[in-house]
Amino acid sequence: MMEDTVVATIKKNSRETLRVSLGEFEGNDLVSLRLWFTVDAESPERPSKSGFSLRVALIPELITALQEAEAEGHRLGLFRKENDHAA
Repeated sequence: MMEDTVVATIKKNSRETLRVSLGEFEGNDLVSLRLWFTVDAESPERPSKSGFSLRVALIPELITALQEAEAEGHRLGLFRKENDHAA
């Protein structure tokens, strides 16, 4: 891969988004999750220092961990009705 491919963007708040992308670094295929931010409405988005990358082979484990966190969040009543994304 030459350039990162953004596969999802999640709005965190009015100034930050979480980008999920696929890319390569030193011969390793990676999935990256990084916060991007804007200083004001007229400035372009910039990547923050907050984020991480994993080998793409670990995506299934990450998905399982997130599903477990979602289930536990429901069990603990952490999801408000308007944000409930239960399948």
